[in-house]
Amino acid sequence: MKGKQYGLLTLGLLLLAATGCGSKPVSGRAAAESPEPAVRTTIVNTEGKTIGSATFTQEPGGVRVRMEVSGITPGVHGFHFHDTGKCDTPDFTTAGPHLNPTSKKHGLLSMEGPHAGDMPNLTAGADGVAKADWLAGGVTLAKGKPNSLHKEGGTAIVIHEKADDGMTDPAGNSGARIACGVIR
Repeated sequence: MKGKQYGLLTLGLLLLAATGCGSKPVSGRAAAESPEPAVRTTIVNTEGKTIGSATFTQEPGGVRVRMEVSGITPGVHGFHFHDTGKCDTPDFTTAGPHLNPTSKKHGLLSMEGPHAGDMPNLTAGADGVAKADWLAGGVTLAKGKPNSLHKEGGTAIVIHEKADDGMTDPAGNSGARIACGVIR
């Protein structure tokens, strides 16, 4: 990342570390084994073609998200957990709004946020490939919890066409939904 974008992400991660919430990059293995089994989903584009996959694993402090997609526009994209486990093409509006069981404002940089489903931006290289390895602190795989990715009807992970500004409600001015995967 360069310049201003890097500064905002760094600021956001520092704020999240200070408050103990939100999502953060992770590396290495978890200290404890997950009580919930890992969940894998296929990511499709607006034409319904598979462009990648994501794996979700419960860890202390949240859900580890490992995702790789290809064939998206190079640059920065918002991606979020959405409230409904549906990914109907071509616009994925069936995925509903962001997962937000506590009725907070959008944005990892928002003083009144974030949504449980807010995630840091995803960057696709010149080849259209984007990879993520994040710990999403606002969600769980434990069934029966309001912030569970395993809620009745499922949830979805959605990639947007533009970067999420981290503050603007309801979706950070991140534009159209360009890819989606159902989490069940």
